[in-house]
Amino acid sequence: MAANKKKELIIGAVMLAVGVVYLVLTARLPSHDGIDATFVPYLLATTLCVLGLLHLVTVFKAPQAVEGTSEEGEGAPETISVKTVIVTLALIAGYVALLQHVGFLIMTVVYLYLQFLVLTPVTQKANHIAYAAIAVATSVVIYFLFREAFDLLLPSGLLNF
Repeated sequence: MAANKKKELIIGAVMLAVGVVYLVLTARLPSHDGIDATFVPYLLATTLCVLGLLHLVTVFKAPQAVEGTSEEGEGAPETISVKTVIVTLALIAGYVALLQHVGFLIMTVVYLYLQFLVLTPVTQKANHIAYAAIAVATSVVIYFLFREAFDLLLPSGLLNF
């Protein structure tokens, strides 16, 4: 078995194991009828288990690499630069720091838009209108989903709803 395949197998197994442990720990939480505080942990644990299983299936179905051939080529994924990771962490830190004061809607729109710009490949032109529209639509949907469906208030900040 190639070293890369072993690595992918380990990643899938770890994802599945973490998902199962998270699911067991979530099952120990007190719950109520309907949607409660255990809904999102169950959703996350189940999603992690499914992703771990899919990763394992993908590893087993992938063809073996022939000895002496390079896995890099035209279809090889780009490596993520350290700068991208640092900027992403800075954006997350700024988002968390300003969330209470500025508010969920404004900060989420700004964060998503900037994150889209950071993650846009250098070789591709940024589509500012699409990025802004997606950021606004996503923020509004999430805000009203939490407010109306879950009956949870997110920080309103400057908008003061």
